[in-house]
Amino acid sequence: MTNTIDTAAVAQTTTVEILHIGGPTLRFAYGNLTWLTDPTFDEPGDYPGPITLYKLTGPAVSAAEVGPVDVVLLSHDQHADNLDTSGRAFLSTVEHVLSTPGAAERIEGVRGLANWESTRIGEVTVTGVPALHGPEGAEEFSGIVTGFVLQAEGLPTVYVSGDNAAVDRVQRIVDHFGRIDLAILNVGAANVGRFGDADVTLNGRTAVDASIALGDAVIVPVHGEGWAHFSEHLDYLTHNFTIAGRADRLVVPVPGETLTVAAG
Repeated sequence: MTNTIDTAAVAQTTTVEILHIGGPTLRFAYGNLTWLTDPTFDEPGDYPGPITLYKLTGPAVSAAEVGPVDVVLLSHDQHADNLDTSGRAFLSTVEHVLSTPGAAERIEGVRGLANWESTRIGEVTVTGVPALHGPEGAEEFSGIVTGFVLQAEGLPTVYVSGDNAAVDRVQRIVDHFGRIDLAILNVGAANVGRFGDADVTLNGRTAVDASIALGDAVIVPVHGEGWAHFSEHLDYLTHNFTIAGRADRLVVPVPGETLTVAAG
């Protein structure tokens, strides 16, 4: 099923086709390439560790059904809700995998990007951008994570947040690049209790604040369902955007359904 989202407030629009697979995993077409964020293709199950994670729902599209992918944008490799067992196997089928410098040391074939470092794939320039997986100082516990900005001539500028909880990082990215046209934000108020009430991804309130920093960008929220440690439902996110008068900026994808999003 294919839906077209009307974002008439955005002038001189260009469309981006996206498919939400589940959790943080999103396939989208950009610059004559197919991109995939944080591969998670396992069926429900438990992931023991210092903190056990519980996956509640499987992917809407299996790894076998997702089709050829040119580039994976991997926020980080340390947590199963961003890279599960099947997702790790999937990396070997993809020519370009971009992530953190630490992930490049741990996983063969991964290209690590430091903050503000860029690489070019085809006609697209990809830049690693700051992300913070929790409150200030969280890196010691949550590890280093990254976001990405994609740019190409004649195409909208796309921001992929990864597991970022800090609105000030979003503001730095806007200050660096100027206009962002489409933002794929990891939301859900992920919280495993490590930092008390401080969430490790954007929540309903901070996602609105990030949207305000991003100006007219179309917001596509992902990573808001499918795992037990998400503490907010997407309905709450939608309510917050509506109350803030920004519902017209929000496009909530349905897993398994292709969306053509206008942005630019």
